[in-house]
Amino acid sequence: MKKIFFTSAVAFLFLVSCTNDKDILNSLNDYNISQQSKGYHFGDKLQIPQDVLDYSEAITISYGDKEISNLTIDPTFFTLGENDVTFNIKTKSGEVLQQDATINVFAKAKPRSITYTVINQYPHDANNFVQGFQLDGNTVYESDGQNGQSRILTYNLGSTTPIISTSQPEDIFSEGSTIVGDKVYQLTWKNKKGFIYDKSSLKLLSEFPYDNILGEGWGLTYDGKELILSDGTKNLYFLNPENPSKVLRTIAVASNTEGYDQLNELEYHNGSVYANVWHKPIILQINPTNGEVTGILDLTNIVKQSSTGGEDVLNGIAFKGDNMVITGKNWSRIYEISIK
Repeated sequence: MKKIFFTSAVAFLFLVSCTNDKDILNSLNDYNISQQSKGYHFGDKLQIPQDVLDYSEAITISYGDKEISNLTIDPTFFTLGENDVTFNIKTKSGEVLQQDATINVFAKAKPRSITYTVINQYPHDANNFVQGFQLDGNTVYESDGQNGQSRILTYNLGSTTPIISTSQPEDIFSEGSTIVGDKVYQLTWKNKKGFIYDKSSLKLLSEFPYDNILGEGWGLTYDGKELILSDGTKNLYFLNPENPSKVLRTIAVASNTEGYDQLNELEYHNGSVYANVWHKPIILQINPTNGEVTGILDLTNIVKQSSTGGEDVLNGIAFKGDNMVITGKNWSRIYEISIK
């Protein structure tokens, strides 16, 4: 009888322990879910439920290959936008419980609403699936995508006739491009490499492989010192033009209420990065130092005039002086707008 009683007692204690573990994880999960839409800002402290704290000897958070015991939204540990983390709870009985969670970190300041006035309109070849778009004087440098028809070309603003056109092999899907001095850099979507051309002739000079941390090539711009690249995630990557195969640093992008991914065509102008968001009628103005969205330009009215709602999305940003010049994939028009 004593052996049976002892076994039953152990089973009871095990059952109680399992129940407590489940209750604690549910409590933590409820807290994390309640915070997802509200989000955090850098410097905020996670207000872990008291029952979780009472049950724990120690709590740490793992993110990638890093781990932190200070339950504060530390900018050296977290990034803006979504952070897929794991809570590690060491209980007072010596067990380790784990729970995955998403911690959203938002910018503190609300982005300004950028207003615009259409100044001019120009024709655009609707056959061009615009991936990269720059303006140098009156010359447009455009990266045209799609397998089997990818190329880089130039033409005069106001004309649709190419001056120079350099095609890529059939397996290449061209993506973003940018001008760096006397060269033009161009990305590919899934080929894990980029091209460098002579600016005046569009003759291919060399290729470069992507850094392993990059998944795909999307948008590309140049801030006068570094290349800035997007890969469809929430991140912008900074590269040395002399060695574009190495990522120097990374920032993530978010406003005060939302994290952004699918950042597409990019343009750097007067200290800000401007980015299309794929399949959205907006352009973000981004602080390249920390990734905070400082302004949002809503181009819904223009998009309605030029897009069917399919893949012919807004995707093309350049500047003519301080006026922005925009277009999209398979659009028949280019718009010059004054922004404020």
